Amino acid sequence: MDHDETGPVHLRRIDPSRNMRRFYMLAIQPTLFGGASVIRNWGRIGTNGRSMMETFDSDDDAASASARLERAKRRKGYRDSARPE
Repeated sequence: MDHDETGPVHLRRIDPSRNMRRFYMLAIQPTLFGGASVIRNWGRIGTNGRSMMETFDSDDDAASASARLERAKRRKGYRDSARPE
């Protein structure tokens, strides 16, 4: 793939005053037909959470979608996780 990201991105947002402990994971995987998929997994830390897969025709489209999602989550207060949740 032609994007900078080499592996999944694991983010988390913890705010004890709001009883908030959330995780968000983004990964890009190739499809069987030459495209790429952005896999998202999110939820409360300690649960399996929810998942969504979005498929794109090219690796570049998937990489830009993933970067856009990551920027949006970071603006909302998500930070790098020390380990995958």
